[in-house]
Amino acid sequence: MARKIRPEDLSEEDLRRLMIEKRRKSRRKRLDEFRRSGRILETASMEDIEPRRQLRGIDLGSHDIVNPVDQKRQDRKQVLDRVLIFIEISAILGLVFVLFNGVSLIQRLNQEITAALVQPSFTPTPLIRAVVLPSGHTPPTDPGGTRFNEAEIPEHLRPVAQALSNVPVPPPSAEQATRIEIPRININAPVVMGDGWEQLKQGVGQHIGSVNPGQKGNLVLSAHNDIFGELFRHLDQLQSGDEIIIFTNVRSYTYVIDVETEIVEPTFVQVMDPTSKPTVTLISCYPYLVNDKRIIVRATLVDG
Repeated sequence: MARKIRPEDLSEEDLRRLMIEKRRKSRRKRLDEFRRSGRILETASMEDIEPRRQLRGIDLGSHDIVNPVDQKRQDRKQVLDRVLIFIEISAILGLVFVLFNGVSLIQRLNQEITAALVQPSFTPTPLIRAVVLPSGHTPPTDPGGTRFNEAEIPEHLRPVAQALSNVPVPPPSAEQATRIEIPRININAPVVMGDGWEQLKQGVGQHIGSVNPGQKGNLVLSAHNDIFGELFRHLDQLQSGDEIIIFTNVRSYTYVIDVETEIVEPTFVQVMDPTSKPTVTLISCYPYLVNDKRIIVRATLVDG
């Protein structure tokens, strides 16, 4: 005879299995009643259902049931997340592209502005400093007397010469020449600014626009040879190595003749052009009492 087992003798696991078995029997009993009454159709057994559930992603052991609707939502969410990530990456790339293009555009604009500001180098047109060398005049023996010799000026350049004669004399400067000494021919004469007819009555004239003594460039001085003191009468006696001393209100500058004396036409104004080193150029009419040429003496700064 089987021994009766009391409930208190069973373990928790045994009680759980008994409860499950009891529920299963009760369920089967109700299903049998539903079948007999026609309230339920014949369905597949649990053995047939189990593989189908597993195919649908149902794990009966862990009871994790995946809802198809939730699965679709999750799939749509993943697709949307990928689309958003793609949009964000595209936006970042677009921003980088815009910034790069902006920098390139600014650089190109700067280059165009620089190119527009840089003008081609043109050869400067030389300023017309004179159309004829200064100190020109008719000799004292001329029947008409001594006067400015306008005949030396080419006719087509006479309006230019007239305009140049009206250039205003700049105000006195401490650096401009005030006196000239040439020991070789005993010259000690004042120097005034300007070499027009009126200025050369007062002494040696410094050409307006030429540099001051001691400066880099050409200091142009002129005087008459047979009127108004005959200051430059003996320029033809000067030789290489002779000194020409130019004084200012500040100091003196010594130049030494290093080239031969030249005799040129009155229109040979190139001798008045700027030079690359401190130079003094002396100009006077020549020869004595004829005055149809010019005598040119040049010296270079050696002291000062």
